[in-house]
Amino acid sequence: MASDEVFAVSGPKHMMAKIGMGSSPTTMIKINWDNHEHRRCVAACLVNGTYLMIMMNDGPGFTKLARAWWESFHFRCNTILTDDDGLIFGAIFEHQLQPGPAGARHHHHPSSAPPRYIVAFRGTVSRHFKSSDMQLNLKIVMNKHHDSGRYNRAREQVGRLLDSTGGGAAVVWLAGHSLGASIELDVGRHVMEKRRRGLPTFLFNPPHVSLAPVINTLRVGEAAKRGLYVTSFMVKAALAKTVRRSHEKNMAELFDKLAPWVPELYVHERDFICQGFIDYFELRRKMLDRSRILRPVAEVAMKMSFRDMWISLHSSAKAENGEEPRVRPHLLPSARLWKNSSELYPHGLRQWWQPDSRLNLLQTVHLPPTH
Repeated sequence: MASDEVFAVSGPKHMMAKIGMGSSPTTMIKINWDNHEHRRCVAACLVNGTYLMIMMNDGPGFTKLARAWWESFHFRCNTILTDDDGLIFGAIFEHQLQPGPAGARHHHHPSSAPPRYIVAFRGTVSRHFKSSDMQLNLKIVMNKHHDSGRYNRAREQVGRLLDSTGGGAAVVWLAGHSLGASIELDVGRHVMEKRRRGLPTFLFNPPHVSLAPVINTLRVGEAAKRGLYVTSFMVKAALAKTVRRSHEKNMAELFDKLAPWVPELYVHERDFICQGFIDYFELRRKMLDRSRILRPVAEVAMKMSFRDMWISLHSSAKAENGEEPRVRPHLLPSARLWKNSSELYPHGLRQWWQPDSRLNLLQTVHLPPTH
């Protein structure tokens, strides 16, 4: 049995306290919903619960091991999300006001309130790597994932959830890891674009398709690396203002719609799957802050990608026929970027329910330029 399956062994121990005497003391879970560390840990634990649902072949009802990852925080599983193959890829968890499972107590900060729902999406599971998960990973690389069953079901379920609550955006949170973070990112964008609601979003190790990992592997000097990216930005801007002008206009409009949404983006600096986000945001900030000459170039190039421009050449006919253009995977105007430099496994979910002190976290907030 892996330790990641046992909440009491590998869960967020800094949020647990033992009370009482004897051989069976009671575990008290302390949650301050105003504390970012606590919010991140709870979101990561619920995502881990979705992994355990599929990894443990839960049939009717869930095993005690899986339930502990959400019931410990006073949530119940409201809805299970499955794909076209019947595989569980996510779940909707609802917060319960009544006491949690026997033997556990919960303490909440008096001025804080939990979300009513957390929608959690798992990432790739190794034993399914050659089936649905792998196929979807390949679609992400090709930017053809938007019409897959998982993405469609996720958008539909979250839409229904928002319709049923009728409350503020903070009533529903989104959380996902790796492949699940890609689904979550798509859902969050869709809600922001269509409903003008920025849901609290926790993106753990989201995939970013770019050349950044290859460039980093080559270990070129910082000056050469910066030169490559600056050249890339300038070419994008030139194409956007000439042969791809209509595409640039569409991306600019979409960029403005998405700008108010600021998801929490958790990445490890050694994780090649999400390194592109680090390079994108950090280079963007440098170009916007340090160079008056390059600032106009950055303002255009940050909305574009070569892959997206190439694909758009083949989708122009669809757009002319009235088909709705897809939200592009590279388009993330705003984010709160949390960069982890710890010695923990770079792409693992377990790192994200550890205390801040163990992660060596560096936080930067990235917002679009103001005029």
